[in-house]
Amino acid sequence: MTDRAAVLAALADPHRLAMVDALAEGDLAPGELGARSGLASSLLAHHVRVLEKAGVVVRRRSDADGRRSYLSLEWSPLVSVAVAERDPRAGARPARVVFSCTGNSARSQMAAALLAAERIVPVASGGTDPAARIHPLALDELDRRGIVPAALAPARLDDVRRDGDLVVSVCDLAYEQCGGDLHWSVADPALEGTTRAFAAAFDDLVPRVRRLAATLASSSTEKIS
Repeated sequence: MTDRAAVLAALADPHRLAMVDALAEGDLAPGELGARSGLASSLLAHHVRVLEKAGVVVRRRSDADGRRSYLSLEWSPLVSVAVAERDPRAGARPARVVFSCTGNSARSQMAAALLAAERIVPVASGGTDPAARIHPLALDELDRRGIVPAALAPARLDDVRRDGDLVVSVCDLAYEQCGGDLHWSVADPALEGTTRAFAAAFDDLVPRVRRLAATLASSSTEKIS
């Protein structure tokens, strides 16, 4: 009850609720969140601390640049209900969604398979330095969840990406190297190489993909110019 009251109190402020809406679309560095909110750095820091203390937001150090950090939502049921529905491409449904990471062997493959299962838009994935094969533990995790892989092997992002794609980076290094329309700072399960790590990465992706699927399903089918 105390935790729920803390979350509700944190979400009651209009500035913090707007920050949560922004983070629902994708993870942001504090400076990026500040630019979106228009808040002074001291006020932004105060609101972030309140959200962190309530367990609404977590801060994760970049896997690529250790000096950089990203703010992410903790997707509790209360937070999931509180966030507003938003279309990441201003109302126009993209031609495709492309997930990117470094090796295209784990996180981007699981995210692509999750969204492809929704059958809303075509889905692909690619890596900045693709591995030779999809990680066996990623395939095991998809099989355990009853989801079919969206690809047979890793691909190079430059060969996959096209105009009109919505590119979602699920890897700090790929995002900081190549950018993307959205960024999800998901820890690389291959570094630990355990079933537990792959399950945790999958669980991290589920609410994000679910929200993206909902916004895509409700967005306009008008072609993006």
